[in-house]
Amino acid sequence: MAESNEQSAEKLPVVAIVGRPNVGKSTLFNRVVGKRLAIVEEKPKVTRDRKEVKAMWAGREFELVDTGGWIQGGDALDEKVSAQAEAAARLADLVIFVVDVTVGITEDDAAAARMLQRSKTPCVVAVNKVDSEKLEPSIWEFSALGLGTPWPISALHGRSSGDLLDHVVETVDAPFERFDDELDLPGARGFDKERNEKETAVAIVGRPNVGKSTLFNRLIGADRSVTHDMPGTTTDSIDTVIERDGHQLRFIDTAGLRRKSKIGDGTEYFSMVRSLKAIDDADISLLVIDARDGVTAQDQRLAERIDIAGSPALVLLNKWDLLSTYEKENLESEVANKLGFLAYLMPIRISALSGHNVVKIWAAIDEARTAYRSRIPTRELNKLMESIQIAHPPKNTKILYAVQGATDPPTMTLFTTKAVEPTYLRYVENRIRERFGLGTTPLKLRVRRRTH
Repeated sequence: MAESNEQSAEKLPVVAIVGRPNVGKSTLFNRVVGKRLAIVEEKPKVTRDRKEVKAMWAGREFELVDTGGWIQGGDALDEKVSAQAEAAARLADLVIFVVDVTVGITEDDAAAARMLQRSKTPCVVAVNKVDSEKLEPSIWEFSALGLGTPWPISALHGRSSGDLLDHVVETVDAPFERFDDELDLPGARGFDKERNEKETAVAIVGRPNVGKSTLFNRLIGADRSVTHDMPGTTTDSIDTVIERDGHQLRFIDTAGLRRKSKIGDGTEYFSMVRSLKAIDDADISLLVIDARDGVTAQDQRLAERIDIAGSPALVLLNKWDLLSTYEKENLESEVANKLGFLAYLMPIRISALSGHNVVKIWAAIDEARTAYRSRIPTRELNKLMESIQIAHPPKNTKILYAVQGATDPPTMTLFTTKAVEPTYLRYVENRIRERFGLGTTPLKLRVRRRTH
């Protein structure tokens, strides 16, 4: 109890969001806290007072402060708003200075930068509205502000905001969240999840620095129609919903799963829990593996969780273009050996950075979504059961009847005279998968013995 009181009394570091009007400060604030707490409107002076809330990223807690637009000169109200922003900057442990890549450096930006230099508070420059890779070279103009390396983000779409927050929590050395037993680490919860039937939730998971955010940014690129943004950074993930070929896809960019030996050390444990929850709640999981590192124990752990959750697993071997021919051959064998338990493992070899083979992911997602929600006619299923038993009869039992009871994933109930051997069940599963084109989607087979 004493430990809990001591932790609750611990002062959280303060992170202030500062910048001139209409650069996206409140949009970034809402993105980080995961709620529409700040009013966002395309005109200046909407935010006037400081707004302070507790925020969290990667298991690290901090106080986040949204300020009004800082303006040099102006009327009496402008002076008060600017004074509030200056006070927030002085009192903060770190300032996120937001600028607009589409406008460039303005006189107010330069004046605000001089104010921040005088305050001597550590500062990170967030270049907002970098909605596509084409705008990224433009960020280097903001190096002239003299506040360090600029960070490209899109507060509206969530692009690279996770990378920015990684830097923020490490810089301010934010304390870890206190964890409770209710986090339910072992065992998947996936099948009773609430879900929008019109959406397909796609979780992008993997270890840190394997290219998840780069892939996320490429998949939700500006050539797609962004229909809805779901700020989710308080749960250690960033969600964006896009529409493609008439389907809504919710992409979830998660924090990386750290080494197992570090799981008890706060942020690693938190990241693992959030990544595993994303898997449990997803319809499809994209497991991103750094091809240069091969299949690690953490990769296997994530693959096992995907398998338990019952959602299709698409294994993506990222940075494939950086391997030699010999390394590629070794990795192919390693993937087959270490991840062979995944149903119909068909890894996709990609480069998220260059875009090589990323187009293949779309076809794989479409196939997995269709199979995950497919329903097989009872008549066709039982015709298959009959032909299976003729070709390869089971030992000491008979499958009398089969019916599909659920989807997401397809779940079959087999009515039998006696228990069925596990090896025969796997044979039946593989035949069902082949006959009905269920690809990478897991199947659940349940056996009910006739009681009379």
